[in-house]
Formats: sequence, C-alpha cells, structure tokens
Amino acid sequence: MDFQLSEMQQQIAKVIRDFGKTHIQPHVIDWDEAQEFPRPLFTQLGELGLMSVLVPEKYNGSGLGYPEYVTVISEVAKFCGAIGLSVAAHNSLCTGHILQFATEEQKQRYLPKLATAEWIGAWGLTEPNTGSDAMNMKCVAKQDGDHWVLNGTKSWITHGKSCDVAVVIARTGEVRDSHGMTAFVVEKATPGFSGGKKENKLGMRASETAEMIFDNCRVPASNILGEVGEGFIQSMKVLDGGRISIAALSLGIAKGAYEAALKYAQERHQFDQPIANFQGIAFKLADMATQIEAAEMLTMQAADLKQRGQKCTKQAAMAKYYASEVAVRTANDAVQIFGGYGYTKDFPVEKYYRDAKLCTIGEGTSEIQKIVIAREALKG
Repeated sequence: MDFQLSEMQQQIAKVIRDFGKTHIQPHVIDWDEAQEFPRPLFTQLGELGLMSVLVPEKYNGSGLGYPEYVTVISEVAKFCGAIGLSVAAHNSLCTGHILQFATEEQKQRYLPKLATAEWIGAWGLTEPNTGSDAMNMKCVAKQDGDHWVLNGTKSWITHGKSCDVAVVIARTGEVRDSHGMTAFVVEKATPGFSGGKKENKLGMRASETAEMIFDNCRVPASNILGEVGEGFIQSMKVLDGGRISIAALSLGIAKGAYEAALKYAQERHQFDQPIANFQGIAFKLADMATQIEAAEMLTMQAADLKQRGQKCTKQAAMAKYYASEVAVRTANDAVQIFGGYGYTKDFPVEKYYRDAKLCTIGEGTSEIQKIVIAREALKG
C-alpha cells in the first residue's frame, strides 16, 4: 500500500490552496451569514476542472479518479465545508448518476454543461416524510404517451432552487417495490418544475438546501436513465460514491479545525507558556491527529476500491460513518482549545463546528451507516 499522495494529488492540493486563499477564504463568513450560494465561484471552480473531476475528457471533464476526487473535496472543505458540500453534490450525485447510467446521447447532452459548471446539478431522492425510507416515496411519475408526468415534492435537496438540471427519482410502480422507482433527468426550464422552500440551516449555510416541487411536470421518456424501474437500484450504487464524498468532506472539515487548533495552541500563552505545553491540550491534539489519519485511511481505501470497480458498499459506509463522527469530535475539541474565542465568529472553528454536524446526517445518518456495515459484515 502506498500512503503518499501522488504527484497529481499534490498538484491539485496546491491549486486549491492557492485558489482558496484568494477566492474562498475572504468571503466565507459573508456567505455564511447571508446564506448566499455563490454561483459565480462555481463557474471559476468549473474552469479549474473541479466540478467534473470524474468526468472523462471527451465530455469536457478532468478525467481523474476517486483518489484525486477525495483530495479535491477535502482541500476545498478545509476552507469552507459548505462550498465543499456543493462541489461534492454536483460531482458525485447529479453528474455521477448521469455518468454511470446514462446513454451516450444523454451523456453528450448533459455532461459537457455540468462539467464546466455552465449548469449546476441537483439530485432528488429524499422527500419530506421518507428520509432514509426511500422506498416509501410519494413523488410519482405516470406515463402519458411518450412523456411521463411527475407530481410530488423532494426535500433537503442541495441546489434545489438554483440547479439547472436534476436527476429525480420518482415512483413508477408499487410502494416499497425496489423495482418500482425510475430515474429521470429534468431540466429546470421544464414547466411544472420549481424550487420550493429554502432551508434556514445550522451550518453549511452557503450550500443551498431547498425543496423541488413537481406539479404535472411533463418529462420526455427519452430522459429516463437506464430502464423503467431501475431508479432505486441505481440510487443505492450512486450513494456508495456519495458516501465517499461525505467522508472526504468530513476529512477536510476535520483537518481545517485541527490545523486551526494546532496553530492557536502554539500561539496562545497562559501562565507564561503556550497552552500546547499543557497535557490537557496536547492530548486533545494527539487524539485529533490520530483519528484524522485513521479517517483518511478508511476514506482512501474506499476510494481505491471504487476506482478499481470493486464493490465498496461496506468500506464507503465505514469511511462516511467514521470520518463524519471524527469531524464532529475534532471540531468540538477545536472550539474547546480556543476557549471563549472559539465560541465567536471572529475565529474559524465555530463554523467548522456547525458545518461538521451535517456530515453525520446527509446521505445516510450515522445510524444508517451502521445498518449498512452490519448487513455487509453478516453476509460473511
């Protein structure tokens, strides 16, 4: 096993660090306070190839792999978890679903615009009353000639209002039938498709989370991804990659909080010495550093399996579960190390603290990850 970052990963990290210092870091607090989704920033990220990490070059993508993708998300998240979340959702969910299951004609139609961030993508699975119980979805699609008519609401959708195109999973069969759901590509300009309520969130405030509403929304049958009835099965495969995304996002938030705390602990003096000299602080830093490295190894293991086309359901769930919990613990300890200053918006760790919690909820809660891990383990 090679634990060193490749030359490409090192280059990516440097590009993001240089870009982030100029284009992300100075605006983080303003975006957070205003809950502003900074659309122009994503155009710039698209120009750098960061909105199409896994998309082949023939579709205007970067043509890179999952290890590089983990580097992208984690490095962006060190500056701002919300921006990292939006980059992850665009790459792994909407774009990733199309990349994995679309026909060549559909790929040619959608991937080039998504790859450059000319179009921002969204992915609609969750509903107000379903959460993790996706097979109980109420959003339905009924065939009408060469079209399908969608009715219902999707909730907690990243870019639900601002997206230009969305992959939407709707019920086309019986409730709780795993083959009773179908994936559709729906362009925002389609009549009957609109954005609903935008959520007022604890953290990740610069990443838009909103409802998507479908009111007699007519979608051509040519916009179905794969076959009718494959939507749920496709979604479970997409979520394997999505969980790696959230693991990488968690890793970046944890690293950002740790680095801020490490620096502060060496600069802050009490009783005529740096607080890092005190065992109570030093042990916190030791735990943070150890857990971050363990989370990184789990994440890179899952990314390696995904890159090689091997099953990674268990490893992706482990990485997402552990890394997200580490992000919360690390951010919590970082606030503690900063003391009263950590509780103010003048210092960065309070935002890491707020952002980190989402990682234990989005794309399957920690409890759901445990179910997935246990189920895979019991298979033997």
